[in-house]
Amino acid sequence: MGNKLDQEFLSQAIAIAIDNIRQGKGGPFGAVIVKDGKIIATGANYVTTQNDPTAHAEITAIRNACKALGSYQLTDCIIYSSCEPCPMCLGAIYWARPAKIVYASTRWDAANAGFDDSLIYNEINIPIAKRKIPTVYIKIEETKKLFYEWGKMEKTEY
Repeated sequence: MGNKLDQEFLSQAIAIAIDNIRQGKGGPFGAVIVKDGKIIATGANYVTTQNDPTAHAEITAIRNACKALGSYQLTDCIIYSSCEPCPMCLGAIYWARPAKIVYASTRWDAANAGFDDSLIYNEINIPIAKRKIPTVYIKIEETKKLFYEWGKMEKTEY
């Protein structure tokens, strides 16, 4: 159970989702990213209107927040989502490294509305050879060069 501030930011994420539906821009999902008690970015689901399967609310909010912060990490940020993040969004959230995730509805609520991610959750645990989408590994020696070249570069740790 979140605090009053968490509930207020969740309400804003839900309002974004409702507005997105009413404007016909995409699915019923909204997200808000907060740092130091202030909203730094928002996002909504634009999958069908932008023909982009990655344009989920959390992803669009992360892109907007990273742009606003000039960083690829959301250190000390909180992501508020109208729904439990799907596997893709959860992966992106972990890569962005926020301090916390807060959501209002569950994956089962989404499934009941027609947004069932159970296939993906299940596929992650299935051996690669048995997954629904054929996935083929081909060992190519040249790929070692990629990591060798990367290893020689000065880089930012992440």
